[in-house]
Formats: sequence, C-alpha cells, structure tokens
Amino acid sequence: MKFIGKSALVTGAAGGIGSAITSMLRGAGAQVAVADLNTEGLDAEVHLPGDLTDQTYTKSLPELAAKALGGLDILVNNAGIMRRGKVTDSSDEDFELSVSINVKAPFNLCRAAIPIMAANGGGAIINTASCWGVHPGPNHAVYCMTKAALASLTQCMGRDHAHQGIRINAVCPNEVDTPMLRSGFKMRGFDPTTALAELDKTVPLGRIAQPKDIAEVVLFLASDHARYICGELLEINGGKSVS
Repeated sequence: MKFIGKSALVTGAAGGIGSAITSMLRGAGAQVAVADLNTEGLDAEVHLPGDLTDQTYTKSLPELAAKALGGLDILVNNAGIMRRGKVTDSSDEDFELSVSINVKAPFNLCRAAIPIMAANGGGAIINTASCWGVHPGPNHAVYCMTKAALASLTQCMGRDHAHQGIRINAVCPNEVDTPMLRSGFKMRGFDPTTALAELDKTVPLGRIAQPKDIAEVVLFLASDHARYICGELLEINGGKSVS
C-alpha cells in the first residue's frame, strides 16, 4: 500500500494506535498532520495540538491540515476515551467527556473534511469505533453508547457521500495492548503484565491485538485496495466476541 502524494490527518496521534497509524502512513509515503493534546515527539509533517472537547478546534482541524499539507485525502478519527461502569455508576463528567471526544469530535471533523475532499475528487475517512459499539457488553454503558453512535454515523455517512468519491468506514477493535489499556488495569489495582497474559488466553488467536494490527487495517481501508468498500464496520477481534 503506497500513499505517495497523499495527505492525511490523524487524531489521537500520541496514543498507541494513533502513533502506529501515523508511522505506517508516513512509511508508505503520506504526509501526515497529527492532532492530540500533546504532539511533542511525534514524527509528522504538521503538528496541530489541541483539545478535542473544544468544538472550535475540531471544526477547524481539517481546513488547517489541508492548508498545511496542500490537501486532505485521508482523515483518521482515531481519538477516543473509555469510561467504565454501569449507567448508574456513570457521572455527568463521564457522559459529557465521552460524548465530546467519541461522538462530537468525529462528527465535526467529518462534517468539515467532507467538503474539502469532495472538492478535490474524493478521499477516505476511517473512524475508530469498537466491537463494543457493535455488540454492547456489560459495565461500559457510556463507552458502548458513544461507540455505537460513531458506528451508526459511519454507516450513514458511507452511503450519503459515496457518490462524491469519499469512502467512509470504521475499524472496530476489541482489546488492544495500548498504554490506555495498561493504565486501566493499574487504576483497578491489577498488574498490567499479568492481566494482559490472562487476557491473551481469552482470544481464539491466542493474544490481544497490538497497535500495528489495527493500523494495518486502517491503512488498507485508506488505500486503493479498499476502493469498493464504504459504510462498513470492520471488526478486528482475533475471533473473540464481546462478553
């Protein structure tokens, strides 16, 4: 998969999956603009740090990236947040923050990016949803709700904008070995190494995903190899169902 001459914007670029996506896109020839709260230390052509809960920031990101890169062919809405708990255990802050980052931010980014891509003959948008948004599991009420909203939005946009040459799809991972997952174990009093080893045993393929496993699928969906795929939710779960 080659992306020479292509320009991409990746949100959540400082995270495990985001940094893998950025690295692979650049390795395949793309010019990349990265967005996150802190983008220091990231190898990219353009740094656009900011807070995704700020709608002024999210609405302006695609245009800023397009101006800096000379165009925008690929948008990867990778940023996300997970808050655990039943709905009765979820705070207003859990709800507001999750909706802002998991739903409002990609909504605003897509709404701003689509006209830019349409004017240039098309493009590809890949959203990071979740298996938990397609098959809701227990004790993650707000997370499942927001990822389900992103999955549904992806399907609607994929059909609405295919005629403009814009392919919009989502990857739906299950567990991924990222700093966010490891920190979640620590917050709950578990040793991350031991917890991950136990989690590996629950996956038919024998291990949970590494960030590159997700990044490679994102690159596939952004590439011409996926030229006839739009409005789809691609689960990346190693054969493990949500439980």
